[in-house]
Parts: sequence; structure tokens; C-alpha cells
Amino acid sequence: MAAKPKAIIFDIGSVLIRVDVARAMQGLATVSPLSPAELWSAIQKDPLWPDLQVGKISARDWHMHLARRLAEGITFQQFCEAWNRALDPTPIHEDAFFAKLGKRHKLALLSNTDPIHVKHMEATYGFFEYFPVRIYSCAVGCSKPDPLIFQHALKALKVHADQAVFVDDIAANVDAAKSLGMAGIQFQSPEQLAADLTSHGIELN
Repeated sequence: MAAKPKAIIFDIGSVLIRVDVARAMQGLATVSPLSPAELWSAIQKDPLWPDLQVGKISARDWHMHLARRLAEGITFQQFCEAWNRALDPTPIHEDAFFAKLGKRHKLALLSNTDPIHVKHMEATYGFFEYFPVRIYSCAVGCSKPDPLIFQHALKALKVHADQAVFVDDIAANVDAAKSLGMAGIQFQSPEQLAADLTSHGIELN
């Protein structure tokens, strides 16, 4: 990349927040005849699962749907509490990291997520204040690696693709960003991320 990037776009899950689906399934399994592993398998195969991710079904309808199928009797509040246990309360990076990045660059979040997690994350993690642009699949109606969701982020940031760096833990999403002209970093660790950001001309001090 010839010029220094103007914007940095971050995925959330496994990049900014550790995710352990098993914790959520363990919570749901207390009110279900299925084991945690069986629950997760059933959810992944559920035809409405993709709809939740792109906002075609509401959080309450998702709860009612799963309660009927897998965990009869669980209240919406209990369901949300169990669902959000997948998100580690301690973020991967210190807030100061984003405070420094935000002084010189526009920052955005770009995540395949659902409204239950969105509400919880925005209320729980302080680093969200450094991200004025937040693109959630459930809000824009499309998900990574669809090029359209990246276009939403670029438009909101008011930058061209070649002015942005995208960070994600999934190779296919990074490749999708690169195909649009963005620089891409596949996240592995905070140390690796810092080195790769520096290689793209981004100052971290």
C-alpha cells in the first residue's frame, strides 16, 4: 500500500473478544434434553440461524423458536444470559490500544452477529467508545464475506477501499476484503497484529 491507511476495520469475535460457544450451550443445556454439543449442532443446522445473523428474525422470535425446539420453558432473559456467556468478559486488547489508533485513523467494527450479542457487547465493553462506525450483519441485512457488507463499512467511514485495512480471524473474510482493494490482516495474536499494522504504515505509539 503506497499511502498510509486512513481507516482500520475490525472484526469482533476472536479478534477483539474471545468467543467460547460451549459456555453458552452449557447454559442452555440446563433446560434442554440435549447435550451442549447436540444443542450447538442443532442450532447450526437450524434453517433460521442464518436469518438471525442478517436480521430477518428478531431476537425474541429466535428465542421462542429455539425454546419450542430445544429448551422449552426458558424465559427470554434466561436465554439471553445463556447466549451471551459465549462472550468472554475480558477483551483481548487494552482500551489504550484503540485510543492510540483512533487519534490517527478512523476506526470501525464489522461483525457477523445478532441483536442479543450487540446489545450485550455495547453495554459491557468499554472499547466500543472508540468505534463510531459499527456495521453489524443483523442491522444491514448481509454478512461477511458478502462484498456488500464491506461496502457498508467503507461508505460509513467515507474512505475508498485502498485507504482501509481490514482485520479478521477468518481467512475467507480477509480474502473478500482484499478482493475489493483493501489491505487485509488475518488476526492470530495481539503481537502479530501490532507487527502487521506497523508493516502497513500504521503508527502504534
